[in-house]
Amino acid sequence: MLPRELRAGLDRELARHPARDLAEAAARLSERYRAGAASGGVYLRGETDVAAYAAVRMPATYAATAAALRRAAVPGFLPRGHLDVGGGTGAAIWAAAGVWPSIEQVTVVERDPHAIDLGRRLARTSPALRGATWRRASAGPGLDRPAADLVTMAYALGELSPEDRPAAVRWLAADAAMVVIVEPGTPAGYATIAAAREVLAANGLTIVAPCPHDGPCPIRRGEDWCHFSVRLPRSALHRRVKAGTLGFEDERFSYVAATTTRWPRAGARVLRHPRTRKGMVSLRVCTDEESVRDVTVSRRQGGLYRLARDTGWGDAWPRTGEEGDETP
Repeated sequence: MLPRELRAGLDRELARHPARDLAEAAARLSERYRAGAASGGVYLRGETDVAAYAAVRMPATYAATAAALRRAAVPGFLPRGHLDVGGGTGAAIWAAAGVWPSIEQVTVVERDPHAIDLGRRLARTSPALRGATWRRASAGPGLDRPAADLVTMAYALGELSPEDRPAAVRWLAADAAMVVIVEPGTPAGYATIAAAREVLAANGLTIVAPCPHDGPCPIRRGEDWCHFSVRLPRSALHRRVKAGTLGFEDERFSYVAATTTRWPRAGARVLRHPRTRKGMVSLRVCTDEESVRDVTVSRRQGGLYRLARDTGWGDAWPRTGEEGDETP
């Protein structure tokens, strides 16, 4: 759920626009995305478009980014500076502030002036974010940047052309203690993340999440893809703008988090919803042995079984050899 200040601020901003105008703008945005306009093109055209984007995408971007950051939060990492690249209306800085109250300096780089205006107004409602610096620029090699322990890029890397992405990832990682990149949980989004992961590892960074290892991804592309899911509530306005009836939506996302320091990381990561049967929990996990395995935990394993019942998609799991029996 969005932080209280953000939820109230977003409601106030959206109230400035007729719901019908927001719904029409949201439909246009969806059409542009489906037509591929998001691939290097300008897809926000004025204040109403930005408001519609904030209404339908900011909650989901916040939820997915917050989930990724929580899983990347290693013990002892307490960032003081945060740089968010391609930040839109600021969902990632709100997510990071919730995970790391240690953050004192925040900079957002965004190319759309209307997104900056809305993001700045929303940030002013938060004591932790009202002093954030907003820079209008297209991020990438050659752009000067402030020193920051944490660098994020959420739902923006895929908008660059494929040939520009490796240089952008190297630029993100320069002088950062941790880099977190989030993309949609689609095969294309996963491919973008997998390529970024290879660049980060090749540049000497340690992958801390979701992967429990630095080796090649064991998932065969074309057969499956690494992604996760977070459920978020929909407000009444959100439902009207999206012409939806459900009071919630599930946002699927792919991500990678890498650091310059070898922090502790999960021994394994749950890749799918656990399957629960009578007295038994089945898990598919990516292990620190650079493999994907199906394991089963039974009631006779006591504490481990109770842990398995409370484990969800995307959660960490104990090291290989501690997680139960391999599924035949």
